[in-house]
Amino acid sequence: QVQLVESGGGLVQAGGSLRLSCAASGRTFSSYPMGWFRQAPGKEREFVAAVSWSGSITYYTDSVKGRFTISRDNANDTVYLQMNSLKPGDTAVYYCATDPRITTAQAMGVKRPAYWGKGTLVTVSS
Repeated sequence: QVQLVESGGGLVQAGGSLRLSCAASGRTFSSYPMGWFRQAPGKEREFVAAVSWSGSITYYTDSVKGRFTISRDNANDTVYLQMNSLKPGDTAVYYCATDPRITTAQAMGVKRPAYWGKGTLVTVSS
């Protein structure tokens, strides 16, 4: 079992930055890819970014490429999402997720993980 707790959300103006964190506990965190997803009001949950177990491979949805950076610190069982140049369209609840059955960062973009945090709200004002 894996427990995931997100933090770092808040209200920011368009063009601003936020850094989200996801603290993991339970099963061996460093063995699995980790992903960030988001769900805007009235919309489906969507993939945002993923990072390989080592941190060396990252994968992003097109809408955040060049603005968001995912990284991880396996020594502290934490994954991060640095979000720059935020837009009102980035407003959503952001979730981190993982699944031992998903073995690559790219696969995280097409498969639905089994383990999720409760999310952290990001609101970008115009």
